[in-house]
Amino acid sequence: MNFPWNMFLDLGVISMALLMATFLRARINFFQKYLIPNALTAGFILLPFYNFLAPVVGMSEIGLGAIVYHLLSISFISMSLRKPAYTKRKGDKSVFGTSVSIISQYSLQSLVGLLLTFFFMSTVMKELYPAFGFFMPLGFALGPGQAYAIGEGWQAMGFEGAPDVGLTFAAVGYMWACFGGVILINMGIKRGWLGKAQVEKIKEKRFRSGVIGRDEKLQVGSRLTTESEAIDSASYNMAVVLMVYLFSFLMLKGMGGLLSFAGNLGNDLAVNLWGISFVFAAMVALIVKTIMIKLKLEHTLDNGALTRIAGNSVDIMVAAAVGAISLTVVVQYWLPILVISVTGGFITFITVIWISSRIFEDYQFHRALIIYGACTGTMPTGLALLRVVDPDFETPVATDYMYSAAFTFFLVIPFILSINLPAYSVTKANPMYFWAAIGVALAYGLFSLISQRALGGKRAFAKLTTLWYEK
Repeated sequence: MNFPWNMFLDLGVISMALLMATFLRARINFFQKYLIPNALTAGFILLPFYNFLAPVVGMSEIGLGAIVYHLLSISFISMSLRKPAYTKRKGDKSVFGTSVSIISQYSLQSLVGLLLTFFFMSTVMKELYPAFGFFMPLGFALGPGQAYAIGEGWQAMGFEGAPDVGLTFAAVGYMWACFGGVILINMGIKRGWLGKAQVEKIKEKRFRSGVIGRDEKLQVGSRLTTESEAIDSASYNMAVVLMVYLFSFLMLKGMGGLLSFAGNLGNDLAVNLWGISFVFAAMVALIVKTIMIKLKLEHTLDNGALTRIAGNSVDIMVAAAVGAISLTVVVQYWLPILVISVTGGFITFITVIWISSRIFEDYQFHRALIIYGACTGTMPTGLALLRVVDPDFETPVATDYMYSAAFTFFLVIPFILSINLPAYSVTKANPMYFWAAIGVALAYGLFSLISQRALGGKRAFAKLTTLWYEK
């Protein structure tokens, strides 16, 4: 019978890579010493397969992009539906601080990408498309879905190969997220940025190997909230997650229809919104959770089950995203990709650590991890890094990030609207559009500096040359 198999073949291959990565982590000291996530190892196992072997057997990496796109939203929904395991303090500014940290990276990455693009256009690559540098924040801070969607639009505006360039930047961002994240975690351990209890837990053999021993006590991952005779609890929690995803799809379709009445500008915004569908997925999840609380149904959701759904999504997504890298596209644009991604990645690494230690009052290192992972890979990559120091998301860090995502979206609407400005400098033959985009990035940079001062007070800009601020 002719049923479609492509998605399940891809999931099967990803699963084999994850199992191989788990075996390597359990047996080889190198992976244990540097706390390399199994999903990252699996991604690099998949990379040569999808570039060289998959085409021979009739498979391609195209399906991986869809898996990454959808699981990003699934992970956002799962985490947003969880009931907070803590009580927010009055006057806590962590959510706003998270948004400020993310927006600062939008600004910095945009400036790095666009200014370096201008340098290349003025020197060795005069035909380079002006919007090229915008793939820095698109691929790093917003992820493969947004980079691919915007790239499709730019291709229609004359940027050949734009979608593949977007995915390449996203993939390089994942490398920065994973390798830089591992370096950051080890820096946190060596320099005392983590608490002693957390460091001791990380040093445990089972934590290093990634596998619980035969004679060790097994941990409880989730609890039953339904009678299995009626419906399995895992099925119930997954049903709520998928229902929310359906509602978020319907919301985006409705918004797209409304925006179409605004002409080309509205259509451009509608396309961009699909690239950040995970934000709307999280917003709908928060609405559904609020309704369930009002109806006194929130007890039927289990934090453990939702965490397992999010964790599963993160592992598969990270592996698929790295495996989806197209090596052929890298060859054509290797120089600007290398210069922009290395420069931008290094600046992101330094500034996230510097800012997080100054504007947050608690869990500074945890927040630096999730923000760094999200601003180089995607939010699930940030969760993957956070999970190293907070395996069951017991701290408020992950929840604060979920709340900040919706808040951040409204703050960056002008940024989203400015994304096509460099492309307009080509289609409208007016370079002022390019400089207008730089002006928007500078405006967000100014907003970030003012907000940082308001959040951090005297420590906001204290000890400028010190990477990690400590009282």
